Amino acid sequence: MRGTGGRRRRFRRGIYLLPTLFTTGNLLCGFYSLVLAARGNHELAALLIVVAAVLDGLDGRIARLTGTTSEFGLEFDSLADIVSFGIAPAFLSYQWALSPFRRLGWLLAFLYVVCAAMRLARFNIQKTVADKRYFAGLPSPMAAAFVACAAHAFPGPPPARWASVVLACGVTAVAVLMVSRFRYRSFKDLDLRDRRSYTLVLPIAALLVLVVAHPKGVLLALTGGYVVSGPAGYAWGLARRRWWRARATKLLSERVPLASEADGPALR
Repeated sequence: MRGTGGRRRRFRRGIYLLPTLFTTGNLLCGFYSLVLAARGNHELAALLIVVAAVLDGLDGRIARLTGTTSEFGLEFDSLADIVSFGIAPAFLSYQWALSPFRRLGWLLAFLYVVCAAMRLARFNIQKTVADKRYFAGLPSPMAAAFVACAAHAFPGPPPARWASVVLACGVTAVAVLMVSRFRYRSFKDLDLRDRRSYTLVLPIAALLVLVVAHPKGVLLALTGGYVVSGPAGYAWGLARRRWWRARATKLLSERVPLASEADGPALR
């Protein structure tokens, strides 16, 4: 019995190590991405940031599925994220697209780092938010993944000045979206342990086939779609509220004359 209990305790400690290993892999990818970006290998450096984002998503889910979440894991994950999704994409964007702007270029890259750090700090103090379905602001892993997918799709230097300006505006917009209040789906309500209809597997399989067949374009489209989903959702909600407000005002204005006409004969 003692041997069995000891093995269980060792197994439990091993389970706690499992999400930490994924976080360590995330940190390794972010650091090695810095090394490759400094060497000018932008394509592989970008790919490592995408891998880091995948590992970051897995470590949290594995910790929740196995019941091994801990304060140490949360803090370690945040420190790893500032490297992989703050410093690494900022340095990659500077080496890849912002260096022609010289001082302005590294200031924009530093702005990205600051916004990523602020986004992670805000996430840490909002862990008790009731609605877990949404993030407030663009998550730093998805922001980094979008920058990385753009660099992976077009790894060469910008062909013209206008292209550099567009890329600089894109990097700045992504940085600002991280500290915005736009809502982004977190997909934390998706329970992998629930039974699902086999028909849901078909779209996922089709998406995987597209990623394998055309990885650069599909990954850029997916991450870009997620980035614009926050402002697009806000604009859609604002338009719906204005439409309902206008409709309610119109219905109210139509009812008021009818009520006055009905009261008129009785007064006379």
